[in-house]
Order: sequence, then structure tokens, then C-alpha cells
Amino acid sequence: MTTRKLMRAKIHRATVTQADVDYEGSITIDQRLLDATDLLPNEAVSVWNVTNGNRFETYVVEGPPDSGVICVNGAAAHLVSPGDLVIIAAFSWMDEDAARRHRPKVVFVDEQNRIREKRAEVPGPEGGAYGATPGTSAE
Repeated sequence: MTTRKLMRAKIHRATVTQADVDYEGSITIDQRLLDATDLLPNEAVSVWNVTNGNRFETYVVEGPPDSGVICVNGAAAHLVSPGDLVIIAAFSWMDEDAARRHRPKVVFVDEQNRIREKRAEVPGPEGGAYGATPGTSAE
């Protein structure tokens, strides 16, 4: 049986609010964002820093709802700075049939990490500038 690893959830371009190297580890994420993406506490996530290109894997810790918190903790705190933009993604292994039906939960946030919209991604150049409708400018 063939299995495939697919993106299951993504928080797109969240702003890092804090980096705490003295915490034991993980990434603290606003509970509203966890609910919207179906991410669970202790679930493994990949974090891609749009600002500086660093990539790492850690696990989720639940933050207060509506706090906007995106706090990278422990050793990974050396890879981000407050104000950096990050993409947070989780993946799941699925059998062939489930993989072909799968639709990830993707959340786009504003500068305060509030949910702006939930929708499918628009591929590359078709999406225009970030946040723009295809064929328009974000300015």
C-alpha cells in the first residue's frame, strides 16, 4: 500500500511575538490559530522563517486565545527574532485514497496574528503579491 506525506495544516506568515531561549522548548501558538488549523498541543510542526530562511521542527504549546502569541522557545529561539514572519506547518501520512481527497486547513493571518481568512493556497505567480487577488497588486 502506498502512503504519502501531505501538509495537513498551515499558519501562513505569522509574526513572531517573542523568542525565549530559557524556556524548555517548543512554539507557543494562540489557541484560536490552533483551533482553526486543528493543531494539538505537543504536535510536531515545521517552522520556516520567511525573514531569514531558517527552518526547524519543534512541537506546539497552547497559548491564550486571542493573544496573538507566536513565541519560539528553547534553542530554536536563536533562529528567530520578534517581528520575523514564519510559516508553521504540520504533516500527516495518508493512504493513497485519503491523500487524493485531502484538503489541508490553511489559515492566513494579519500583522497581529488574527485570522484574516481560511482558504486554499493560490500557487506561485498566480497569487500575485502576498494578500492580493490574482492579477492585482497588494499595494
